[in-house]
Amino acid sequence: MLFKLSLSNIRKSLRDYAIYFFTLIIGVSVFYVFNAVSGQVAMTVIDTDGREIARILQMGISAMSVFVAGVLGFLIVYASRFLMKRRNSEFALYLLLGMSKGKISAILLLETVIIGLGSLGVGLLLGIGLSQIMSALVVSLFEADMTRYSFMVSGEAVIKTILYFAVMYFVVMIFNSIVITRFKLIDLMHSGKKSEQIKLKKPWLCIIIFLLAAAALGYAYYQVGWNKSEVTGKEMALYIAMGAVSTFLIFWSVSGMLLRVVMSMKNVYFRSLNAFTFRQISSKVNTMVFSMTIICLMLFVTICTLTASFSMRNSMNANLEELCPVDFELSTRLEKPVDDLDIVNECKDKGLDMMAYAGEYTRFYTYGDADFSLEDFCGDEAERIKKAFVFLDYTSSEQLVGLSDYNALMELYGRDKLTMNNDEYILLCDYKSMKAIRDSVLENNRDINVYGQTLHSKYNECQDGFISLSVQHLNSGIFVVPDRVLDGQSPSGDYLIGNYKAADKEGKKETEKAVRREYNGITRDMSGLSVHKAGGYFGLSTKIDQKSGAVGLGAIATFMGLYIGLVFLIACGAILALKELSESVDSISRYEMLRKIGADESDISKSLFRQTGIFFMLPLILACVHSVFGMKFASFFLEIFGTEKMAESITATSVIILLIYGGYFLITYFCSKGIIKDRHE
Repeated sequence: MLFKLSLSNIRKSLRDYAIYFFTLIIGVSVFYVFNAVSGQVAMTVIDTDGREIARILQMGISAMSVFVAGVLGFLIVYASRFLMKRRNSEFALYLLLGMSKGKISAILLLETVIIGLGSLGVGLLLGIGLSQIMSALVVSLFEADMTRYSFMVSGEAVIKTILYFAVMYFVVMIFNSIVITRFKLIDLMHSGKKSEQIKLKKPWLCIIIFLLAAAALGYAYYQVGWNKSEVTGKEMALYIAMGAVSTFLIFWSVSGMLLRVVMSMKNVYFRSLNAFTFRQISSKVNTMVFSMTIICLMLFVTICTLTASFSMRNSMNANLEELCPVDFELSTRLEKPVDDLDIVNECKDKGLDMMAYAGEYTRFYTYGDADFSLEDFCGDEAERIKKAFVFLDYTSSEQLVGLSDYNALMELYGRDKLTMNNDEYILLCDYKSMKAIRDSVLENNRDINVYGQTLHSKYNECQDGFISLSVQHLNSGIFVVPDRVLDGQSPSGDYLIGNYKAADKEGKKETEKAVRREYNGITRDMSGLSVHKAGGYFGLSTKIDQKSGAVGLGAIATFMGLYIGLVFLIACGAILALKELSESVDSISRYEMLRKIGADESDISKSLFRQTGIFFMLPLILACVHSVFGMKFASFFLEIFGTEKMAESITATSVIILLIYGGYFLITYFCSKGIIKDRHE
């Protein structure tokens, strides 16, 4: 009997359950898809580096899944509150007919189990289907061989999803049971007659608080956006707290000003159903100031996370071709110059003969004058720059390279060569923050003194260029000088850069394995190398290795960003949707009154559409404003990876928000429209 009644209740309330089902199914599918990602990476990428990336990715997603489970669990409990509120009259009827609270709890328990099993089943099926599409993203990220792909169901992800959601549903059952024990028949019978009173706040107080909150936000924006280099960790925490509190105060003041402002605009307020529409909006915002604040901040985190992760991945992929134009780089940079520096022969003596594997290559030295450091380069600007950028190394020698050596490297890289007079130099820099510092010096003082010779800068700003292989713009400054300046000087850096003899992909991979094996043998004992004696850096960098690292970091950033972003979007959309639907339930009698006084059905629909639209747009608009300055701060860190693809990343983020957040808006509108038509029809 109770089972049949539970099934009947679910069938009758399908429209009310639409948001609940939608949220649960999307939540289950997203949970499964991302917990199955590591298996897809391991399946499509069979090399050791790929499997290591899969392991790190799995650890990150597993840790994040605990947090995600908490967010989704909160959503399920929040949705249950709405559904129970929608059925107050039904519960009152059960009690009037003599049904005990225990049996009502049993009905809700059965309904929760049925809904849980249904949403788990549909969500897992959808997740398994979406995970196959995710495989295409995995193949794209790792440039894996699609022939290795086969249809895959991750048993571990299925078990984890079922376990996590079983715990969530169990919590909901306990919550429902507690709520039912507190039921009072009189409250259930009169629940539909209660209305939210709109308390008009003092307009002068709202204006003052709004201006103060806006000023505080503006100050925080300036500090993190334009003064970020001087912001400490404690100050950053203070500005974040300031932003959160200011967001709350803005929603609080807007909830009090919105209706007042519209009421003062007589032509607008009394047009069509605007008086009713804005009173409804004011009522909703008044009761959701704290929730609006949380939703706004979650949307802000979502926008920044998605945009940053996409930008990092896209930029690193683009940088790979530009900054890794050849196969390998064997190099050393010492703290002090050495007369007989020869890292290639030293490595050969130890067991790594790079010349045996090298095809086309170039060999050159770099230099460092002990009397020419960053502080010396800055000259009169040094004190000002030191105050603004306290963490820079101002004492180490600047890196110098001869013009002919640099041009030989550029010929190998396929880039434009440089030309200069015998008394000139060219400063190369592609790290944006450092470039800005150096450009400010070049604008005012373009002369330097190297090995006792005065040189003039050919340009009044840094030129784009680099020496070492990388997937990031990390060159903080290299001085290209005439060859004569370096004649007779002892080098501090030795570079061998080139391509492998092997021409095809498989041949390069085999060469890479052999080179890595020999290099690892050297690094176990570096006591015989000059770098050990003089101190400094020694290393082997390869295109394959750089690519593997870039792909791995890009994959982790993309998947983690998507995971957080999608879950936060689902949470924001679901909370707003459930609140709007709950308000629609409470407002049925008001819509009936509008019909009785002659309001057209089309005007009522327009009023509902505007209410829902403004309700969804308010937190999104402020979140977008936050994101503009948040991304300006994030770009300070992202510039290491590159921000050239920022427009594409913003577009991708906008599409995701439009699909999920916009999807919740449309479902909410149509469900609300169905609710307010119930009695009318």
